[in-house]
Amino acid sequence: MGRTKLAAKNITFGYVGQLATALMSFILRTIFIHRLAETLLGVNALYSNILSLLSMAELGIGTALNFSLYAPVAAKDTEKVKSYMQMYRKAYHTIAIVVAVIGLSLVPFLQYLAKNSGDIGLRDLRFYYLIFLFNTVSTYFVSYKYSLVNAEQKNYIQTNINTITKIVTVFFQIIILLIIPNFYLYLLTDAVVQLIQKIFVSSYLNKLYPYLTDKNITPLSKEEHDEVWRKTKALVMHKVGDVARLQTDTLIISSFIEVKVAGHVDNYTMVTGTIANFVNIIFNSVISGFGNLIATESKQKQYQTFKVYRFFASWVYGFSACGFFILLQPLIYLWIVRKNGPEWLLATAAVYLLITDYYFKGDRIVLSNYKTAAGVFEQDKYLALIQGLVNLVISIVLVQKIGLAGIYVGTVISGLIANITKPVIIYRVCFERSAASYFADSIKYILTEAAIICLLYFISIFVLKEITLVSFAVMIVIVTIVFNSVFWILFHKTYEYTYLKNIVLRKLGKA
Repeated sequence: MGRTKLAAKNITFGYVGQLATALMSFILRTIFIHRLAETLLGVNALYSNILSLLSMAELGIGTALNFSLYAPVAAKDTEKVKSYMQMYRKAYHTIAIVVAVIGLSLVPFLQYLAKNSGDIGLRDLRFYYLIFLFNTVSTYFVSYKYSLVNAEQKNYIQTNINTITKIVTVFFQIIILLIIPNFYLYLLTDAVVQLIQKIFVSSYLNKLYPYLTDKNITPLSKEEHDEVWRKTKALVMHKVGDVARLQTDTLIISSFIEVKVAGHVDNYTMVTGTIANFVNIIFNSVISGFGNLIATESKQKQYQTFKVYRFFASWVYGFSACGFFILLQPLIYLWIVRKNGPEWLLATAAVYLLITDYYFKGDRIVLSNYKTAAGVFEQDKYLALIQGLVNLVISIVLVQKIGLAGIYVGTVISGLIANITKPVIIYRVCFERSAASYFADSIKYILTEAAIICLLYFISIFVLKEITLVSFAVMIVIVTIVFNSVFWILFHKTYEYTYLKNIVLRKLGKA
């Protein structure tokens, strides 16, 4: 099966899975808000964030090893695959131990991280956290096996397993909340289902790849071993910086403002994150295909494909960001605020900054995915550290001066550093050309999207004068028609659009 077919299969299963889990998660969150304390939602967001921080222990080993697997998988070199997988297994077992130790060391400090935790006692705060920690640590004993599936461009296997697990988990959590609204039972339900899934996955992948259980494995050569660790050392810088920039907002909110505000923010990020997951299915599904493309095609072909990839991302992320600018606040109003009170609504400035970062993050995902596929890790290894430091300094200073919006000022500014530097590196290293055309395209796309948002904002003043389900639905239709029409009018004669159109027509012809 070719790159395009595998990518299409990954995207199809990804969308089906994401649609099912998004719907279930939306229902679960709505019931959670009505059945459990407001502070518990903040604690749930805080602990999820802390465990994301602890995942820093992985330090890019997975990314480096995934890249190393592309060549032996493409060459069907089973012995070499076994050697890399043995190294991967040992590394991830070590990571599990490190995460457990660091995680346990944080237990005495939880009360300082959850400001104004209300009626939640210290013992409960600690037990809730230990359940989260168990889920994270146990994942490392299985997750390394997925690298082989993904290297074969069969991401849909992992997607399907995760989708089924999520649906089953959410189904039982909804029942728990409706019958016995207890946070312990809510968390333990998730832990039990995930544990069963991990046992199944380990057995299933061992059967799918029987050689994973072989004992007779030739160790990697010193050169191969050193190559993996050389890339890992570069990725350590990226990982530490990314964590400092992307995974600290909730921690700062709960520590400097209030833990329940972290829950309010989590409602917004759940919506943007759900849409981002839909969008990213497309872009993440082609990483392994890019790895194959880079290994087999000319730089000119790689450059043209990247241009198409980036154009499509600007269209899709621009459309979704435009929708958020106009419709996110009304959506939160209809979903939560109307029944639970105005305190659930965030300040408009903070929301707009959050959406601005969402848009530029789309550009960064395109750049990061291509860099990952090309194995370009060392040239900007200090960049993420600089970003992380900038984010922490600005966010901590401004949150004390202007509140929540200050945190997202830091997030946006630190993110833009990568939007400026990464294209220069990719164009020089991967395409051997100047990045001037990239920035010219960026200006073109940003100005177009900004103009459309301004137009739609003035339209929304009249359409959403009274926020109802009908006016909200009408505005969705207007945003969809206006944005896509303008984008099509401006760019339908470009090479990138023509390339995408031909792919769609070929698919429809085969259908």
